[in-house]
Amino acid sequence: MPNVISTVNVNGVRAAAKKGLLEWLAATDADIVCLQETRADDKQLHATLAPALDAGWHLYTAESSVKGRNGVAVLSRRPADAIRIGHGDDEFVAAGRYLEADFGDVTVASLYLPSGDVGTERQVEKERFLESFGAHLQATSASAVAAGRDVVVCGDWNIAHTELDLKNHKGNVKNSGFLPNERAWMASVFGEYGWVDVMRGLHPDIAGPYTWWSYRGKAFDNDSGWRIDYQVATPQLAERAKEAVVERAESYDQRWSDHAPVTVRYR
Repeated sequence: MPNVISTVNVNGVRAAAKKGLLEWLAATDADIVCLQETRADDKQLHATLAPALDAGWHLYTAESSVKGRNGVAVLSRRPADAIRIGHGDDEFVAAGRYLEADFGDVTVASLYLPSGDVGTERQVEKERFLESFGAHLQATSASAVAAGRDVVVCGDWNIAHTELDLKNHKGNVKNSGFLPNERAWMASVFGEYGWVDVMRGLHPDIAGPYTWWSYRGKAFDNDSGWRIDYQVATPQLAERAKEAVVERAESYDQRWSDHAPVTVRYR
């Protein structure tokens, strides 16, 4: 199985490549890297990541039907055995939000969950996604346990589960990403649906570690962030996680995205 898995929202792969993404890919020892919000079609993505592909990475993509929006991908050191785009909901199959790739008895998924905006259609869309994606997670967990497969869903979930997962939790209780119903949905994922938050399992009581910081103000310098990027695994795989880190840039000017990679080492 892949031993090191990373996930990162690149906030536009072409911009990230100009700021340091390609150098990070050249240096990482990850076996698999999940990307979100590539904002590129397949041709653009292959052209942008050409140096990494020339170095031996394999690329699998789910582009969005809307130009310049969304987009997820999986980079891997070895070819995937199979890939699947979407989570079974026709509304979102061409939205560039979900991709699964099989590697032996392990399935690795890249997820870009809608961000939402309270009082707008974007929030209603997010809630529709949560409903159908929750059903997919529940079914996937059950089938994985029955088949003896390991599954990990990596990506930008756009929800901070608990008060430990964002710095300014008191000021965000009415904002998308920390709404009571969104947090309850995450509790269901980690409860009745049978999934495990890998980072929180290894670091149960610490604030963060945050994975996203606004470009506005001093959010990054003050570490006033949100933990919205997760690796969510089936229990047997989660038990094999021995280290989980957020690869936070050393300084503001070294950032190549407003998110940081989340990297987990599995036994």
